[in-house]
Amino acid sequence: MTKIAVSPLWRKRAKRATKEFSLGTARMDKSSGEEKLNKRHAEKMAKKKAARDKILATKTIEKGLIIVHTGKGKGKSTAAMGLAMRAIGHGMHVGIVQFVKGVWETGERDVLAAFPDLVTIRAMGEGFTWETQDRKRDIEAAETAWAAAKEMIADDSYKMVILDELNIVLRYDYISLTDVVETLKAKPRGLHVVVTGRNAKDELIEIADLVTEMTMVKHPFRSGVKAQAGVEF
Repeated sequence: MTKIAVSPLWRKRAKRATKEFSLGTARMDKSSGEEKLNKRHAEKMAKKKAARDKILATKTIEKGLIIVHTGKGKGKSTAAMGLAMRAIGHGMHVGIVQFVKGVWETGERDVLAAFPDLVTIRAMGEGFTWETQDRKRDIEAAETAWAAAKEMIADDSYKMVILDELNIVLRYDYISLTDVVETLKAKPRGLHVVVTGRNAKDELIEIADLVTEMTMVKHPFRSGVKAQAGVEF
């Protein structure tokens, strides 16, 4: 048998061509795999959207909500102030009564004060109970704040009323829980009421439409970090 001499250059070119062919085939296989994956994803998302649209079609009720932010984690009042800003963006009139933090200078209060036609802020608290150390004084402040809150709730011009740290004064029985529950149950239908503070009473949770419990996983205070502007106030 006659052997055909193959030059080193030809072998090199043939090897390169084989490699390029293999790479091209691999790219085609990968591209084909991606196309199949994308197609399955699109089909899955289409089914999910159809199911979601079907669920949303059944949600036809529109009403004011009783919203409770409670739990030991940070963010209860912060979330409520975020709702206030969202409501302002829709031109809604918002009322805020602060049952405890009235003595604090907070960034959100300065921001909201820039919208006097849409926001009314009544900072009526005198600090936490361990700061005032005067139960009678705390009760009087709580009763005054609750009276202001009831006026806001009864005022049809408000679309959202935030009762910041109301749960704190309820925890210490500074105001009547029964009065709070009955007032909220009788609120105007279109009014949203947001209640914040840890240890929300079961009776309040029972009548609420939306309850979120903030859970503390980690907090810088435990590592010696003090309250800081822009984060805590």
